[in-house]
Amino acid sequence: MNAPAPALPVPRHILPVIVLSQFAGTSPWFSGNAILPALAQTLGMDGQAPAGITSAVHLGFIAGTLIFAIFNVADRWRPRDVFLACAVLGALANAAMAVVPELPAPYAWLLALRFASGFFLAGIYPVGMKIAASWYRDGLGMALGYLVGALVIGTALPHLLAGAAPGADWRDAALWVSLLTAAGGVLMHRTVPEGPYLAPAPRLDPAAVVRAFRAPEFRASASGYFGHMWELYSLWAFAPLLVAAYNARHGAALDASFWTFCLIAAGGLGCMGGGLVSRRTGSARVAFGALGTSGLCCLLLPLAFSLPPAAFLAFLIVWGVAVAADSPQFSALNAATAPRAYVGSALTIVNCIGFTISVASLQLMALLSQALPPAWWFVPMALGPVLGVLVFRPLAAARR
Repeated sequence: MNAPAPALPVPRHILPVIVLSQFAGTSPWFSGNAILPALAQTLGMDGQAPAGITSAVHLGFIAGTLIFAIFNVADRWRPRDVFLACAVLGALANAAMAVVPELPAPYAWLLALRFASGFFLAGIYPVGMKIAASWYRDGLGMALGYLVGALVIGTALPHLLAGAAPGADWRDAALWVSLLTAAGGVLMHRTVPEGPYLAPAPRLDPAAVVRAFRAPEFRASASGYFGHMWELYSLWAFAPLLVAAYNARHGAALDASFWTFCLIAAGGLGCMGGGLVSRRTGSARVAFGALGTSGLCCLLLPLAFSLPPAAFLAFLIVWGVAVAADSPQFSALNAATAPRAYVGSALTIVNCIGFTISVASLQLMALLSQALPPAWWFVPMALGPVLGVLVFRPLAAARR
């Protein structure tokens, strides 16, 4: 049996440019959290409007990933061309928010534009991961750890900036974000060619994404990712409410926005740290440990609520690290176990299903928050990580 060929050297600029381009290209997603409250106030909308606008982005992303996967967009066309086109179109959709107040039915236009932004993000986030996979073979878990970690920290920034610049014009912010998005697409296109592990463009095969799930290893890896997505966005969305509930119970004065930023940003550091650890232990062990720890945190939340403030905050930070650290490792495993010619489509459909699950779990969390005391909100949510661990366990054991 011939030994596997050694991994080819990767130019030093490749990973930093992919991370920076991906961060810039996805900026309309996380920056929207900072812009939309001021926009809703400008348009005289009620307090539920920002949640509806945010949901439009998620629904656009789900629709985009589904269409991109069915038509094998990321596999049949050059990934960096897809990335550039979607970055420019997404930037235009984001910039168009500046004229929404002058349009008839502004809320409907706003929903349409946010849906379009989400749709074009489907050609940025999973496609950026495919570009990384075309360059990295043995170190893909580390590369994706840095890539996803940067995006997680970007998601946290609006919580840190909340209220920091109340007089700032949201139109200027929207335009600057659009320029950043387009610049990310140009940077990726001009400086990151296709890597040596990119498979030749296949023929159109809509059924390829279905056949990918017939492979037991891909199915196990994807299932672990789905368990991770069941919990991730629910924790990020409800973290400010958990801190506020803890304050009310103990008479504490913890800053909900700041500690939510810390919790989410800790996940970014967890992604990067997990990527480094995966070089020694493999992606499967990192993903298995992080998903199991995160599920355990769901179950331990009632006990954590009785802790003093410093211990409670430490618990939240540990949870924040674990809840995100498995994401890039599951993506690396999905790329490694997917059919080689359809890696982009496989990653895209997994993102599609994962974000659909996150929307459903957010709706369930809204119901649980009305039916249960805050300390018990996440106990039922442990079901996702527990099922993910059970299905993923054979793959984790096989790859030790």
